[in-house]
Amino acid sequence: QVQLAESGGGLVQAGGSLRLSCTSSVNIVSHYVIGWYRQAPGLQRELVAHIDNSNGRANYTDSVKGRFSISRDKAENAVYLQMNSLQPEDTGVYYCNLRLYVGGPTISWGQGIQVTVST
Repeated sequence: QVQLAESGGGLVQAGGSLRLSCTSSVNIVSHYVIGWYRQAPGLQRELVAHIDNSNGRANYTDSVKGRFSISRDKAENAVYLQMNSLQPEDTGVYYCNLRLYVGGPTISWGQGIQVTVST
């Protein structure tokens, strides 16, 4: 089983920034689709952004466009989610997700990391 590890969450004031990292023991930046999902209390898990490592294309949900950026580092075998201008509605547990291709079945989920944005 592929294991994913998230890091970089925490508590930040509105308008602040955080960078989440997703790493794995297997190579996740040369292929696969890496996505960041979040789940707020009482709500369903939603896709925030994903990057298709087969072509480098990124996709974002509308609410984070212009504020969040997903990127990859081959040397570190990591995928990052840079989150700027954070708002309280960005609060939730953020999960790293691995798929073989866009729309394909999930191969693995990370355990999740808390992001809390205070007013």
